[in-house]
Amino acid sequence: MRRFLISALLLLSLSFHGRAGDLLLPLRTNSIRFAVIGDSGTGDKGEFEIGAQLADFRTKFLFEFVIMLGDNLYGGEGPGDYQRKFERPFKALLDAGVKFYASLGNHDNPNQRFYKLFNMDGQRYYNFKPKDPIRFFALDSNYMDKPQLAWLEKELRNSGEEWKICFFHHPLYSSGERHGPDLELRSVLEPLFLKYGVNVVFAGHEHFYERLKPQNGIQYFISGGAGKVRKSNIAVTGLTAKGFDQDLHFMLVEIDGDEFHFQAISRTGATVDSGLIRRQEKTSSTSGASVVPILEFGSSPGPVIASMPVQVPA
Repeated sequence: MRRFLISALLLLSLSFHGRAGDLLLPLRTNSIRFAVIGDSGTGDKGEFEIGAQLADFRTKFLFEFVIMLGDNLYGGEGPGDYQRKFERPFKALLDAGVKFYASLGNHDNPNQRFYKLFNMDGQRYYNFKPKDPIRFFALDSNYMDKPQLAWLEKELRNSGEEWKICFFHHPLYSSGERHGPDLELRSVLEPLFLKYGVNVVFAGHEHFYERLKPQNGIQYFISGGAGKVRKSNIAVTGLTAKGFDQDLHFMLVEIDGDEFHFQAISRTGATVDSGLIRRQEKTSSTSGASVVPILEFGSSPGPVIASMPVQVPA
């Protein structure tokens, strides 16, 4: 089985620059396009504004589905709550046929898995393949029991897709002052991610946006601010490549071949982060580590190039 690693991350340094509403994704023919929201289910004005921004951006960037990173409904979960906290804020997308794929957060009743519009098919964890060469794995990070881990290992082992993307609620890496990383969860999931070539991981729980520096060759994102924001909650750590904790946000992603383009967008439509991840087949050095070059476009006149050794299981 081929294993792939992130080979380069191009940081476009567009945070807080450009006009609100600008789309920075390439719009390639036959690319895979999707949106990302987390911790959305408040039913408050801010969630409706995120829904409106998503609908507006979809007129320029025709994404086919949305992945949800948990805390899909805060508080009650009666029929009226599903309408007020999900169906109404995202009505324009639902009416257009956009599918939502949910994962469960700590505020979610597990019975959400039976709600048709969350496309969980009655399962706490599941996977789906929207198109070659990509497969998504939705996990229940609330109860990472042995049956779920066995299922995940089997599905990852049998997956021949070049892009393997996992999404769930609790982050393995985080600079959040309120919660921080879930070290116990990391201890059981990260070995599987490394063994079977997971490329990208999305989590919520923290009510902000954070793009972590690649960890062991995997790109981690936290996107838990589609309904709530915890201002000034990103601590100064060595983990953060880019963070935003001043307003609500969502993400747009486009995958084309070996390229993963992303854009994080605030409630007002301003870009807070964007960039490109290139996937490359693993190559081993004499030390047994793969070397992942990181290209940054920052304040310097040209790209700053560094090499990050990444330990990869044989």
